[in-house]
Amino acid sequence: MNKIRHLTILGSTGSIGESTLDVVSRHPDLFNVIALTANHSVEKMRTQCHRFKPRFAVMLSADCADQLAQSLKQDHLDTQVLSGVESLEKVAALQEVDIVMAAIVGAAGIRPTFAAAKAGKLVLLANKETLVMAGRIFMDMVKEYGATLLPIDSEHNAIHQSLPHDFDGNMENKGIRRILLTASGGPFRKAPLNTLKHVTPEQACAHPNWDMGRKISVDSATMMNKGLEVIEAHWLFNAAPENIQVVIHPQSVIHSMVEYIDGSVLAQLGNPDMRTPIAHAMGFPERIESGVTSLDMFKVAHLDFEKPDFGRFPCLRLAYLALEAGGNMPAVLNAANEIAVESFLDKKIPFTAIPDMIEHVMLESKQETMQSLGDVLEIDRSARELARDWLCTLS
Repeated sequence: MNKIRHLTILGSTGSIGESTLDVVSRHPDLFNVIALTANHSVEKMRTQCHRFKPRFAVMLSADCADQLAQSLKQDHLDTQVLSGVESLEKVAALQEVDIVMAAIVGAAGIRPTFAAAKAGKLVLLANKETLVMAGRIFMDMVKEYGATLLPIDSEHNAIHQSLPHDFDGNMENKGIRRILLTASGGPFRKAPLNTLKHVTPEQACAHPNWDMGRKISVDSATMMNKGLEVIEAHWLFNAAPENIQVVIHPQSVIHSMVEYIDGSVLAQLGNPDMRTPIAHAMGFPERIESGVTSLDMFKVAHLDFEKPDFGRFPCLRLAYLALEAGGNMPAVLNAANEIAVESFLDKKIPFTAIPDMIEHVMLESKQETMQSLGDVLEIDRSARELARDWLCTLS
């Protein structure tokens, strides 16, 4: 890279944000942090501001922004503290910013990610909801405004690395038969089905391979995380649902594969550490040091693969149904899942009720097309309301 790249990190206090900053810290000659954003983690943000001295720090909550501003003033730091979604959009579109890491979890990350695309930035996409809820609208915006999109999910980044360098979205012309999307299977891959209704939030968040936030950990346990990734893969690689195969791979060493019509299967392997895809995208098209330890193939010894069971993982089935239905259904699926996971983590519903809530909301939602981000946000609001209404019937 010939010049320093200036960076905004949306969601800097989450696991992806922290891993991104770890990569940045290894390359002070390559990256400069312009803006950091967070929801409510004031102390983490304060520490990050001390270390990386961004020009802007954005807290979604005004109260948290006030707390941070007072702390930084006492510390004699001149970082400007802002608050609210509009400020997230502002720092995502700053003229001096080259790269935007979109790592805010949930629907809250959509608006600033759209703002980054509209400003023609290099968008490193770790926010699943942008593509799940508004895939066609977002991809059209990326093209219209000349933005560049690179996936950060380990699976989609692996697919990106395994595709031809000149892949243009036409799988048939490039001799691609299908995408093989690997999944760990989560903590309950082998658990007796009759025990799942007793699963606690603590158990669901104990992922066997990855260190993730609570919401994503629950999504991994239900395999909704993989369902959302199927929808993402559809938009990122222009792949039909029938050309995306989920493969359970408990070791999480192969991060995904691409099968070609000549029988070749290209895979990307590595230790389960998000700094690998982050460094790959941040340095692209060059390779930069990530801090990830080398993969010890002798220690791994063997690799296992299983076909996912929709009976055990009904959320994965619902995700395929939503993708096949198209229109607003992926957005409905995502909104209902967010409420269901929140309700489970708050111990309002059992683990096995998560797919029940999602299926109810999908059945109650009218099939619609979406033309704008406003349409997406209204569908998201309506689906959440249906989910909360269903929750009220249980009490």
